[in-house]
Amino acid sequence: MSYRDEHAPKRIFAPERQAKTWFSMFLGGAFLSVPLLCALPLITLVIIAGCLNALLAWGLLSHEITMDQPDPAPTKLAVAEPMATLEALATKVATLSQARTSPPSLTSMSLTPSIAETPAAPNSVSHPLAGYTIEGLRDRTYPGGTIRMRSVLTTTNFYTRYYVDYPSDGLTITGIMQVPAGDGPFPVIILNHGYIPRDNYWSGAGTWNAAQYLNQQGYLTIAPDFRSWGESDVDNSFFSTGQVIDTLNLVSSLSSLPEADVDRVGMWGHSMGAGVTTKAITIDPRIKAAVLYAPVSADDAQVLARWGTGCKGGQPGGSADECAGAEVLTSNLDERLHRAYRSAASDPQFMYQVSPINYFDVVIAPVQIHIGSADTTTPPEWSYQIRRALQKAGKEVEYYPYPGQGHTFEGEHWRLFMERVAEFFDHHLTNTS
Repeated sequence: MSYRDEHAPKRIFAPERQAKTWFSMFLGGAFLSVPLLCALPLITLVIIAGCLNALLAWGLLSHEITMDQPDPAPTKLAVAEPMATLEALATKVATLSQARTSPPSLTSMSLTPSIAETPAAPNSVSHPLAGYTIEGLRDRTYPGGTIRMRSVLTTTNFYTRYYVDYPSDGLTITGIMQVPAGDGPFPVIILNHGYIPRDNYWSGAGTWNAAQYLNQQGYLTIAPDFRSWGESDVDNSFFSTGQVIDTLNLVSSLSSLPEADVDRVGMWGHSMGAGVTTKAITIDPRIKAAVLYAPVSADDAQVLARWGTGCKGGQPGGSADECAGAEVLTSNLDERLHRAYRSAASDPQFMYQVSPINYFDVVIAPVQIHIGSADTTTPPEWSYQIRRALQKAGKEVEYYPYPGQGHTFEGEHWRLFMERVAEFFDHHLTNTS
């Protein structure tokens, strides 16, 4: 062996070298794996805890979960809340729909004018004029009193005319009574006059012609001079309710007349008086039949829009166009009531409650309507609206238009009108004794 061979580096075969490398890697991997395997449960717990915290933060586990009783609360909550919202929304829609067809509460009207298209939901504050709404008038009493003969004015073959008076809420109301010839008791027709300027008014104005015709048919007639007309006492009348009160107190006073059959009472009204009649039949079931001759609107908002509101103390410095003559506001009217009246006149909620057209469901009396097609004082559309509303409420109504006739009928048209009126009363005011 040479020196080179003896001192040359010893060569290690490749298999031996690879075996040593794998053994070293195995020992190192085993050494590192032991801590990792020990830490794996802890890591798993950390991950689970993080997930639970995230779920709790999202509100998905707001109730305790047990193996014995799985909690269904999340599912119920997700369904119940939308259902509650839908139910509340449906209730609101139903309430808004009812507001268009049902009157708001009588004693809970706002003093603040409303600009809503339909009456707003009432609040809990009682309106100072609540007693003058249709429901307020229905809730009160009309005691009337004794009809007193002041004088005999005329005696004919068909009737005797008396100048009379009677009490109405502490006032004295005058009027004309005509009693047919013959033996009573007679059916009664109350004749409500239309608007006539007070300076031009006399007792019986606007009704005397109809009275004479009906007297010949066997009817006792009474035409009241409403408060502030003729020699009647003066007092306030909001939305023509003073005239209505005077009329219903007259109905109550009929029992003082031996000539009157209180079970057979009809009512006839022209223009403003027809408006009084329209309100009266929504209040008093003692009225067995009603005739509306060229009536004002049964929606008081339309009446005020055409003629305006009343003025305190009458028409100082103004005109009939500015201060509606049918409204009576005395000079000594309490200022609080005056402000309430002004506010109510522009409040759709209150105007709904004073308008008889919204209360035809309580009407008992059959109704007959007469209107001239050329009437420029009370538009024919108002009469048609009354007819349509009565029909919708299922009430008995007759409707007669008169071509070419204005606010008062003339000639043969007037005679045809009164013939129809007499037939109508004959049919409905049958003897009930």
